[in-house]
Amino acid sequence: MRRVLVVEQDTSAAAEMVSYLRRQGFTADSVSTGKSALRVHGDADLVMFSLELPDIDGLELCRSLRHGGDTALIAVTEVDAGLERVLVLYAGADDCVVKSWGFREVSARIEAVLRRVQPRQMLPAAISLRDLHLDPRRQEVRLGGRLIGVTSKEFELLYTLAATPETVVTRKELMARVWGSNWGHTSRTIDTHVSSLRAKLGSGGWIITVRGVGYRMGYAWQVPETTAG
Repeated sequence: MRRVLVVEQDTSAAAEMVSYLRRQGFTADSVSTGKSALRVHGDADLVMFSLELPDIDGLELCRSLRHGGDTALIAVTEVDAGLERVLVLYAGADDCVVKSWGFREVSARIEAVLRRVQPRQMLPAAISLRDLHLDPRRQEVRLGGRLIGVTSKEFELLYTLAATPETVVTRKELMARVWGSNWGHTSRTIDTHVSSLRAKLGSGGWIITVRGVGYRMGYAWQVPETTAG
């Protein structure tokens, strides 16, 4: 089970994040100071640390954590300031998020960072939705036993939708999960990949657009199998 260490002096905010991460299947704990983080971070797969700490400057903590190993690092900042993002990324962080962002986007960014820094440890399970089968180990998509040629981003997009087939995934979440990005203009990038997937999967209605929100898997995977009578 993946372990996340939350470093946050606001104990209420830390408790909320830890509670959410645990509900998402992570092992999560928190500390309130940079010194505590340096002492206990060794067992964590990812450290999510605030840049506003009572004892150590956030950038200095980031440099120390990075110098100490390859643990994934995500900085948390109070404001969406471009210069601060650049500085913390140069200091060794894998990503920088804004505290006001919702839990779901932060969770998506955690997943994206872990996929990048621990690819072999983070291989997810295969997914089968009726006659659509996704194999993440081989990056293969099969429909009715036929191999469908897809790009790596197309596979990640389809896998993200198929992992929760009854749930709408927002464009913002897709950009965070698949591209590890918070780009403002997402329509063309996502729509192009969805259009390509639809063409490759055929007329089964596998991907549905939820206007103004995002995408979800279509009802094709819920159609019952027919049996010979």
